Amino acid sequence: MKILLIHNAYGTFSGEEAVVRDVSNLLEMHGHTVITFFRRSTEIPRMLLGNLRAFFSGIYNPFTERKLRWFIAKHKPDVVHVHNLFPLISPSALIACKRSGIPVVMTVHNYRLICPNGLFLSHGEVCERCARGREYWCVIRNCEGSFPKSLGYALRNWVARKGRFFKDNVSVFAALTEFQKKRLVEEGYSEDRIAVIPNFATAENKQLSQEGVYVGFAGRISPEKGVQILMDAARRIPDIPFRVAGKVDRMPELLNHVPDNFKFEGHLSKELLDDFYASCRMIILPSIWFEGLPLVVVEAMLRGIPVICSRRGIPVIRSQIGGLPEIVDDGVTGLFFEPGNSGQLADKIRYLWDRPDLCRKMGQAGREKALREYSPDRYYERLMAVYEKAHTLKTRH
Repeated sequence: MKILLIHNAYGTFSGEEAVVRDVSNLLEMHGHTVITFFRRSTEIPRMLLGNLRAFFSGIYNPFTERKLRWFIAKHKPDVVHVHNLFPLISPSALIACKRSGIPVVMTVHNYRLICPNGLFLSHGEVCERCARGREYWCVIRNCEGSFPKSLGYALRNWVARKGRFFKDNVSVFAALTEFQKKRLVEEGYSEDRIAVIPNFATAENKQLSQEGVYVGFAGRISPEKGVQILMDAARRIPDIPFRVAGKVDRMPELLNHVPDNFKFEGHLSKELLDDFYASCRMIILPSIWFEGLPLVVVEAMLRGIPVICSRRGIPVIRSQIGGLPEIVDDGVTGLFFEPGNSGQLADKIRYLWDRPDLCRKMGQAGREKALREYSPDRYYERLMAVYEKAHTLKTRH
């Protein structure tokens, strides 16, 4: 099978970029031919009037449509797999694919089909005002801290929704979690055209954690990830060491109030990150936004590390913090705490820290689940089923 991957890479390497890379490698490993149509946001500063052009290209890019139709005619892919389209590619790519008669699968990495900034987060709080076709709230609240940027985000969502660019031109959506799928269905997307395909990680060359000598956090350090909540929890249990792996450039103010038992390690290479995980007794994910399926959780589970993460107390899918409760099983592979409640988080950390045997037991249960549900083979099996479904739907229409 020949697969065309379409992706607009972000300004800095992220979990989404890692998924695109790993999916491409997985498909090639199984003997498929992978061709790519990529743009990168790092192009914008080098472009004449770059920000202005990105503003309009995010709404609709006719040049991309024309170029992609030529590209498809030349390479003749069997299926198109879309990841991110903004800001340089735009939904015009979907029109090109539809007119070329190629089925389209789109991985939904975030909530951008509903929320202009993709996070359901505004000014540090969970926000769903833009749902149900009310994108104007992104401008009213200036969610991006820049009115031109907020306006651009809102406009591209409004145009895509009114033009039904996604609903009419994507054959099958691949959501990361049932939570994501439910949100799309609530927004009017057809349930029978949404499959759930969680991200994957390989268990190869992963050193299992032993007892662990600190509490760890790894990933993007930005407001929605709740690192400031983790710092508050650390202050309450000063005898327990904490280590954080990741760039702090988005929140440099955190460096001004670091507890004595808390250390920022900065960005770590793959080898150093492996060592970091190997010394973790537990991994914390104190997110305040609707998480998708963060790879850090899967990576921790594969290494036999229990996870403590956010979840609201009411057992209703809309009240959970995204897909986290679908990954972590409370009391089995980790523990939950109320989002933003640093005191409760400190209590959960203390509880597990004082019970290394329980840490090992939860870590083993997490590893077994990750090997069963989040392996490359399981992902490939699900993805092939989605590609087949996309072809079937195309044939019907």
